[in-house]
Amino acid sequence: VISLHDIRNTVGNIPVEWYKDFPHIGYNLDGKKIYKPIRNKDELDDFLDKMENPEYWRTVHDKQTGSDIVLSDDQVELVNRLQRGQFGDVNFNEYEPMVEFFSSDVMIHPITNRPADKRSFIPSLTEKEKVSKLVHAIKMGWLKPRRVEDDGRGRYYDLWASEDSSILARHRMHLPAPKIPLPGHHESYNPPPEYLFTDEERALWEQQDPGDRKLPFVPRKYSSLRQVPAFSHFIHERFERCLDLYLCPRQRKMRVNVNPEDLIPQLPKPKDLQPFPTTQSLVYRGHSGLVRSISVSPSGQWLASGSDDGSVRFWEVCSSRCMKMVQVGGAVKSVAWNPNPSVCLLAVALDSVVLILSPSLADKQVILSSERLLSAQQEGEEPAEGNGSVVWSEAEGEELNQGVRLKIQHPKAVHQVVWHAKGDYLASVMPDNTSHLQVYIHQLSRRRSQNPFSRNKGLVQCVSFHPIRPYFFVATQRSIRIYNLVKQEMTKKLQANSKWISSMAVHPGGDHVICGSYDCKLSWFDLDLSTKPYKMLRHHKKAVRGVAYHRLYPLFASASDDGSVIVCHGTVYNDLLQNPLIVPVKVLRGHVMTHDLGVLDVTFHPTQPWVFSSGADATIRLFT
Repeated sequence: VISLHDIRNTVGNIPVEWYKDFPHIGYNLDGKKIYKPIRNKDELDDFLDKMENPEYWRTVHDKQTGSDIVLSDDQVELVNRLQRGQFGDVNFNEYEPMVEFFSSDVMIHPITNRPADKRSFIPSLTEKEKVSKLVHAIKMGWLKPRRVEDDGRGRYYDLWASEDSSILARHRMHLPAPKIPLPGHHESYNPPPEYLFTDEERALWEQQDPGDRKLPFVPRKYSSLRQVPAFSHFIHERFERCLDLYLCPRQRKMRVNVNPEDLIPQLPKPKDLQPFPTTQSLVYRGHSGLVRSISVSPSGQWLASGSDDGSVRFWEVCSSRCMKMVQVGGAVKSVAWNPNPSVCLLAVALDSVVLILSPSLADKQVILSSERLLSAQQEGEEPAEGNGSVVWSEAEGEELNQGVRLKIQHPKAVHQVVWHAKGDYLASVMPDNTSHLQVYIHQLSRRRSQNPFSRNKGLVQCVSFHPIRPYFFVATQRSIRIYNLVKQEMTKKLQANSKWISSMAVHPGGDHVICGSYDCKLSWFDLDLSTKPYKMLRHHKKAVRGVAYHRLYPLFASASDDGSVIVCHGTVYNDLLQNPLIVPVKVLRGHVMTHDLGVLDVTFHPTQPWVFSSGADATIRLFT
């Protein structure tokens, strides 16, 4: 032990290891290096020193100066005292009698005669400030008062301690604690051979569900009790027993016997819901590519279809005869017949163009009014250019002869066209995530186009006009937004609860919407009820491609990639308190699956309970 005054090395209280690789160990008061003593002793020298040097046991190595120091007798005695837990000073007596500075007797006169401080009888200002800060914090809710610990949590008690059998047994509804079944021969470590499993019984036991097994273990045979191993499921079994005890019912409940059939809602028989389409009547053949879109004329006499083979065909509905074919020079994405019966026009979307065709399949009066609508702009001023990037142009030459009257050039590929019920406005959809130019509304009589949205709210899938009111439905990937065109604001946002909406249809009454999605779901929305679906129908096995309402009958249909069209009965009541009645009535099959695609579009006849469907097998089918 080195005395505290030994300050030959002045480097201070630092780890000595820092000087491990240097020849010196520090600096003295004059700033000179203190060199380490030359230590060339190895382990063997150290051992010989230990054996031969009588002072070895009291020699300690001083890391601070690098030298060996032999302790004196006093220093050894001090070390021994400290090791025994005694005081370092020999003369210190820890058992001295205590001096009573303050006696236990209460005296009259104070020990000091110093006058009391002023602060001892005046309220503290600093404490007042602290308290007011804390009160303010509690009022503002920043500080929560300390909760009193509930003492009831930590106490455990025996749930079954009060089982006084005599009183409770008389109570009719009482249930006693479940008893553990007594062990049988199976549990024995040396059961009779008939209790051991055969190979078939063992295989059967392993295949069974744990809940169906008669025994929770396989009986085993051991020659002596010493060889029996520990039970592997012991803790699990104890835990199950605890659950049995504390989850068991304490009172007998009267069970109500319900017939499971009574729980299923009473749906009317499909026979009572007729008419609806049941059989395939006609097949319209002629296209060579997939038929992506079909549309029926407002009179119900003609059917238009657009296909990937670059043609638009006009069919007579009753005879399945192709009356006219127009080559448009590109895969047709969408066709839509003008719903106004006083004109005969068809909108066709292909690539980045929307064509307005006049097929001349009507009487002279209707054809004249169609021509008048198309030429209304020319009498006034020049053809108006649309909103920024939409260009209107007249058709010329061969196209004019085929019936094409107008071309509306868009900045991007158009996927859908849809008409307003009055027949003067039409909307086109160009899905593009990067831009807000996804929807255009065109006015035919004045040849104007406008983009109603200034911001991009997601990838637009399809749009639709409200049949009666000035509302506009826009379906993005996961939701349907409803905009008021007069007030120019969003009125509602419907959450479809599906991953990717594919199609949408609005009920002729205008208060209900159905939308199909690529994750096989069909959602029915009641606009007065909620923004969530009133009903989700999951009848299809693959993606739903198209949905449609009938204009007059309470029918709606959905077309899917599984090659089927499902027709459902959907009655909407005038009484707002009565929910719509939705009953699937018929699955119509007929289309052949082609390249994993089935039915691509579906639409109803305007007056008859007939449904048309177009498929990837290049055919259109009429079900009546």
